Amino acid sequence: MTGGAGYRIGLAANRLHIDGPGSALARLLRESRRAIVEHLEPELVVVGRTLDAIEQQGLLDGYHRLQRFPYGREGGLMRLVSRVVVDDPARRLDAVIYLIDPVDPSSTFPEAVALKRQCIIHGKPFLSTLAGAREWFELEAMAAGAAPDPALDPLFDLQGDSIALIAHDALKGQMLALVEKHFALFDRFGTRYATGTTGGLLNGLAMRIKGEAAGRHWVRPLRSGPLGGDAQIAELILDRQCRRTLFLEDPHVARQHEADIQLLERAARTLTDYASCVTDLKFAERWCSLMARRVTAAG
Repeated sequence: MTGGAGYRIGLAANRLHIDGPGSALARLLRESRRAIVEHLEPELVVVGRTLDAIEQQGLLDGYHRLQRFPYGREGGLMRLVSRVVVDDPARRLDAVIYLIDPVDPSSTFPEAVALKRQCIIHGKPFLSTLAGAREWFELEAMAAGAAPDPALDPLFDLQGDSIALIAHDALKGQMLALVEKHFALFDRFGTRYATGTTGGLLNGLAMRIKGEAAGRHWVRPLRSGPLGGDAQIAELILDRQCRRTLFLEDPHVARQHEADIQLLERAARTLTDYASCVTDLKFAERWCSLMARRVTAAG
């Protein structure tokens, strides 16, 4: 993905996140204004009520690359799903930011679920928390040539942070390859958590790279997802002990523990200004590469 005239982002937010200057939407657009206006210059395809809030609060005054989509009740979110999958590069979305309130019933509507699923299938970033969207704008602006924002440096001091690493069965090999390729980045985190088999595989990888003694407990293994591992990570997020989750989801298989997966996402969205989640391999690859650069810049 690159900035410029061809760069297009879908944008929507639940009601909780659009009202007032302290809302997640207002904070995101204020704190990321430099990245949006000066470096990425994307076309923002914005669902009706979200665009109303942007205009009423003057959040992007003077920025003209805004396209209005209908209100949600008139199909605005449904149209975003179509724009994720369309072949026409003049209409196709490169990423979606949907700031979700986990207690808003509309966040479980079919179009909301389909929006995330199609982003995963098509390798598009799906950002549902303020923390995730703010970090993404910073990384993408840096990729476009911007200097790092020093105000965000504390967010990239990984020694005091934790990350959870989760992969469905068909994607465990890709998770291992991803972590091995970017091992230096993951090694910077103060703590790493993983569910079930993934944890054992990652510790085996760490022992091969760092030696048996140093690698044996590189990851703190939790229960498997179906046996409650996702719920354990959700509690870590709620306790502000795990800021980032890298969850390689397989959208093509039925999952008996779907409720546990939703619980994990709900925890991240409950702490929208703290937690973030990366959910597909293509996005994860780019995130790792850009995070490594940004962490180095933060010192």
